[in-house]
Order: sequence, then structure tokens, then C-alpha cells
Amino acid sequence: MSSRMRPTSSAANAGTPPDSLSGGFPAIRMRRNRKSPWSRRLVAEHLLSPNDLIWPLFVVDGEAQRIPVASMPGVERLSVDLIVEAAKEAEALGIPALALFPFTDPKKRSESAEEAFNPDNLVCRATRAIKAAKLDIGVILDVALDPYTSHGHDGLIVGGEIVNDETTAALVKQSLVQAEAGADVLAPSDMMDGRIGIIRAALETAGFKNTQIMSYAAKYASAFYGPFRDAVGSTGLLKGDKRTYQMDPANTEEALREVALDLDEGADMIMVKPGMPYLDIVQRVSSEFGVPTFAYQVSGEYAMLAGAFERGWLDADKTMVESLLAFKRAGASGVLTYFAPRVAKLLAE
Repeated sequence: MSSRMRPTSSAANAGTPPDSLSGGFPAIRMRRNRKSPWSRRLVAEHLLSPNDLIWPLFVVDGEAQRIPVASMPGVERLSVDLIVEAAKEAEALGIPALALFPFTDPKKRSESAEEAFNPDNLVCRATRAIKAAKLDIGVILDVALDPYTSHGHDGLIVGGEIVNDETTAALVKQSLVQAEAGADVLAPSDMMDGRIGIIRAALETAGFKNTQIMSYAAKYASAFYGPFRDAVGSTGLLKGDKRTYQMDPANTEEALREVALDLDEGADMIMVKPGMPYLDIVQRVSSEFGVPTFAYQVSGEYAMLAGAFERGWLDADKTMVESLLAFKRAGASGVLTYFAPRVAKLLAE
């Protein structure tokens, strides 16, 4: 008979602890630590706070403009004046950084993405406005050409091919314009080879030694980006797909190679995109490299959850927090999420 099953009720053994107290039930009752709210807080392995949140915002031209994004319930494109108000809200909630993306006027899109190099483009104007407001909040700007190209790709097209080296030269121009505008963090999301090293060298040469680089080192050619393309006005523009430069969802080891290369080239932080379907990548990057690792809870993830919330299929508050705790459990230092202000308010309560 197993020691776990040995009878313990005889009078002879009344004053003697059962053998099972040497290990296993009932000596070990896992529910003891779950019994009270204070105890659950005390032994929690991972903590979610507003410090873990980055709020992505979409910038549109004009003043006092709030334009809902149909495929992302609750998300709006905001004009620069309202972006500053959102930044003030984020600061008050303890959110450390914003990530800005432009909705570019179709008339300003072109094959060569010239608007990306315009020092007065939407994200540069929004960045300067936030900095002028003297807020204690970081500004992260996307380095990629897709919000500015007429074909919707992250790179330049020559002879039907997304060309690497010509694109990286363009990305350097874009990066310097953004750094001049006051961006704290540049976030190359284009997935061109070698762009981190070239951008880092250009920043050093131009005197932007403290500008951080958050590399989208593991960005997958995912089906979860559709609502984002609606938000930046790229839907319907994309000719072909992005699989020649974004990663194959089947691959893990390749992601680690990409991360290692970008770190060697001077990246300060690493991004994995999308987020929840790629938590295994977040975990491997975080554990194997030990560097600040972020994940993007992308538009498709947001849209699925927000749609379920609207229909009453999921509890919004509990699901938002649980989904973000999953990133922390996987090893993420922080998460880009459209839920950021709602979650920050929940955590404050």
C-alpha cells in the first residue's frame, strides 16, 4: 500500500503525524496560498502595472478630429491637438510611453514615400507638440515606409522587387527626421536586413547618441494586421504580400537569429509582433538574450477581444488584464496595447 493511502486513524498513531506529511497531500495543500486576496497578492509571481504599457495612437490631419476606426471598436484617429491631450492622460495614468502612427493623406503617398522624410509630417508634428507640453512621457516612432507608400509596402520597389539596400538608405533619412523632431525611441518595423546598424551609425554621426532603438526584430507576416492597415489607410493599397521580408509564422530559430543580429548592430530593445499568437517567441527571446523584450498586442488581437466584449461574450475587465498578464508571464518587459488607458485605470482602482 502506498504511504499516501496508509490508514492513520488508529489510537496508537493518534499523536503521530501521518507518513504523508513527509510530502504530498495533505501536508501540501496548494489552495492554502489562494485562500485570501492578500495571500494571492503576496505570492503572485508576475505583476502587471501601468509601467508595462505602451499606448499606440493614430494621428490624423486637422484640429479637434476624432475619427473612429471601424475595425477597432473604441480606437480613434486623433488630430495633433488631441494627441497632446491623450499624452497628458497617459502621463496621469502612469503610462510611460506612446507609439505614434500616421494616417497619411492618400495624396501625400508616393512610390518613393517622400512624406516619410518631411520634417513637418504628422508624427513629427505630434512629437514636437508632445515635447512642447513638457510631459514626462516617451515618444516612440515607427521607422517604416508603409504609411507613406502608394503601394503599401514597408520598402521601395524596383522592378517588382522590394529592394533592401535602397530601402535602408531611405529609412536612415526617415530616422534622422524623426530624431530631429524629438523622438525618444525609433522603432524600425520594416524587417530589412542590416537596417539597425546603418540607422545606429547615422544617429551617432548626427549627434543623437541617446536616441534608443526598439527593433521589431521578430515581425511575422501575419494575418492579424488587417485592422491596423485600416487605421493608417493602407487597406486596398497593398500589392502582393510581405512574405519576402517579414518572417514565416512557422519559424522560431530564425527569430533568434534576427534578434542576435539586431542586438549586435546596436538595438537597445527588441519587439516581437504579433503578440499573443507568438508568446513562445517572446519567452525564448527574453530567456535566451536577457534584454528588454516587448510584444505588440496587435490590431487583430484587439479587434477579436473588443468584438467579444461588445457582444457580452467575454468579461472585458478580466480578459484585458489576463491577456496582458500572459505577456508578462512569457517574459515581456512591456506591451504595446490599445487597451493601455483602460487597463491603467483598472489597475489604479
